[in-house]
Amino acid sequence: MKLDILAITAHPDDVELCCAGTLLAQIALGKKVGIVDLTRGELGTRGTPEGRIQEGLDAARILGVEVRENVGLADGFFKNDEAHQKAIIPFIRKYRPEIVITNAIDDRHPDHGRGGALVAEASFYSGLRMVKTYDEQGNEQEAWRPKQVFHSIQDRYITPDFIVDITDFHDKKIEAVKAFKSQFHVPEYKGEGEPQSYISSPEFLEFIIARAQEMGHAIGVKYGEGFTTARKLGVRDLSVFI
Repeated sequence: MKLDILAITAHPDDVELCCAGTLLAQIALGKKVGIVDLTRGELGTRGTPEGRIQEGLDAARILGVEVRENVGLADGFFKNDEAHQKAIIPFIRKYRPEIVITNAIDDRHPDHGRGGALVAEASFYSGLRMVKTYDEQGNEQEAWRPKQVFHSIQDRYITPDFIVDITDFHDKKIEAVKAFKSQFHVPEYKGEGEPQSYISSPEFLEFIIARAQEMGHAIGVKYGEGFTTARKLGVRDLSVFI
């Protein structure tokens, strides 16, 4: 299955928090979109890895993505090295996306910046035919390099290189975020004896909404999601900015 866009991020729920509105907007335009989570989020303060996998599948159904997979790297302890890059490259070559969206270049959670760098480098090496990888059937994969790698903006504010208008999709984005009921403020979730965390308070969800409002305000719309890119963006038709 060839995808137009593949979102590859460190934890289940990263995509929902930072770029779900953008994915929804692209799906509405007819793009094929998929998600790959690097870890199962097993170090999370609340919930279980198995529960988060199910929550991720629930969120994927809400978003309407084509596929959601998990690489199975160690939460908190994966590295940006050859072994981990070669664990990700098969997914890039399998789905052959034109665009990869990944974690922020720097953030409060160390996994985010490290994950963003890991995915960006894996996306480059995926285009080298001398880097050998194999599919599930043991067949050698063809090299494939995405045309663009975009980094989301997560907890820490980073000046965006561009902002996507997600106004028409913001409510659906929040619905997808709340699919991770063990992680965020969802009153009906009954996590017996589980402590509150940085992200489980009502204020955190308010912050996510406020960030979308801030990004939207910058481009004259209600809600937006911002991204950075190491590669300069070029256009042929200036009307894309209207």
